[in-house]
Amino acid sequence: MKYKKLFQQYNLSGNHLENRFLMAPMTRSRASQPGDIPNALMAEYYAQRSTAGIIITEAVQVSLQGKGYAKTPGIYSKEQKEGWKLVTEAVHKNGSKIFLQLWHVGRVSSSKVNGLQPIAPSALLAQNTNVYIFDGAVNGDATFVPVEQPREMDKTDINTVIDEFVKGAKNAIEAGFDGVEIHGANGYLIDQFLRSNSNTRTDEYGGTKQKRIRLLIEISQAVANAVGKEKTGVRLSPFISFKDMNDSEILHTIMLAVKELNKLDIAYIHLCEADWDDAPQIPVDFRIDLRSNFKNTIIATGNKTPEEGEMLLQENLVDLIGFGRNFLTNPDYPARVERNLSLNQIIDNHTLFGGGTERGYTDYPFMK
Repeated sequence: MKYKKLFQQYNLSGNHLENRFLMAPMTRSRASQPGDIPNALMAEYYAQRSTAGIIITEAVQVSLQGKGYAKTPGIYSKEQKEGWKLVTEAVHKNGSKIFLQLWHVGRVSSSKVNGLQPIAPSALLAQNTNVYIFDGAVNGDATFVPVEQPREMDKTDINTVIDEFVKGAKNAIEAGFDGVEIHGANGYLIDQFLRSNSNTRTDEYGGTKQKRIRLLIEISQAVANAVGKEKTGVRLSPFISFKDMNDSEILHTIMLAVKELNKLDIAYIHLCEADWDDAPQIPVDFRIDLRSNFKNTIIATGNKTPEEGEMLLQENLVDLIGFGRNFLTNPDYPARVERNLSLNQIIDNHTLFGGGTERGYTDYPFMK
């Protein structure tokens, strides 16, 4: 077999995976309104793609305050929890595993999305950053609007956010998920605390690298205590700086966080890598350092080809490979790779974010 490691079974902290293909988180904005509730169409979408050994859901807000984009699903209400049961049952029926990604956007939001002023570690506006709504949209397309000035979080806000992540994790497990992933990447709330340019606090949550990682570690510890360390993963993006997140100290900060997460013995670290054509490559020495400082599963996601994924697995730098766009357009992606078949390449950008029907969502053809 050409991709021996990719098609090898894997034990993820007690979860038996049929292969090492991971369907990466992709925001699709299909939740039912009002209430941001997962639905049967979403269940069909995930079930189609349960050819992956494991699926990480789209980002799921832990509260209304944590919402940054229209029609994204939540995990804080009874109705949302019941909706997610449709998804987990469908995926498990097909033999795959599924983790829910817990999300708080922090300053990457607008009152036009959730009716609330954004919150952040510091009252710093994210420059050149937009979110989207559907009000007044043409042909159902998303309408992008600039983020708004956030207010600085006080200690009560911080404690509330920690509690929201815990509640979201508990709700996810009750909804049938095999575990949860804490979203600490891509310029959202936890990432905002990690970076010196977005976190200018002088209290116990800012001022030094050790203090800037505190919220991530406290949330991770609280979630692991609530649902089990073997059901807890963390996503990080040290080499991604969009949403006004350029920070010269971030690599050292991330590695400090990795060492602390290793002490917590969580299930995995999910490295979110840039996925555009001229994106920076992850240095091999960073991957080696990550492997030496974290003993459990490491996931790499970011425009990977099967060849690149197989190489990283063969070199023991990572354990699972995340694929996003290829799963979006090819629900049977692993089988196409195994049989060296052509892929559906065209992504319908008009239905990438939003759309209430199967078009551009569940109507991508399976191989013949």
